[in-house]
Amino acid sequence: MSDPQRRVLIVTVSDSVFAGTREDRSGTLAAAAMEAHGWTVSRAKVPDEQDQIRALLDERLGSVEVILTTGGTGLTPRDVTPEATLPLLERLIPGIPEAVRMLGRSSTSAAILSRGVAGVARGTLVVNLPGGSGAVRDGLAILLPILEHARETIAGPVDHG
Repeated sequence: MSDPQRRVLIVTVSDSVFAGTREDRSGTLAAAAMEAHGWTVSRAKVPDEQDQIRALLDERLGSVEVILTTGGTGLTPRDVTPEATLPLLERLIPGIPEAVRMLGRSSTSAAILSRGVAGVARGTLVVNLPGGSGAVRDGLAILLPILEHARETIAGPVDHG
């Protein structure tokens, strides 16, 4: 059963998914995994357009505990998800994308080319994941064990005992 205080928005950033010419495998994978771990999932699709990505993120910050983006973190001129995300973040969490890249490197050396970022804005944890299903799996392997702690500490004072 999902918890109303554990809300995640999964944003697929892809021209072809947005246009309906390609199946959203990575967003579907992320949504299924988050639901299986008790999160209430909402989804959105946007094209690889910096203004549209930023506007969607800005609109949803503070209304969910977590926003996961998939796609737009590579090196092509259309990969602009980090550029759309960074100006909105109040605090960076570099360890998350670093860990995702390092785990991905065990499968493909190209994983280190991902430019995804992570941070907090208006009480929401925002994480950019690459668009491939394998990269999303790696991202979830890093995130799922720490999401509850991140959610609790972002929400307010915690005694770390």
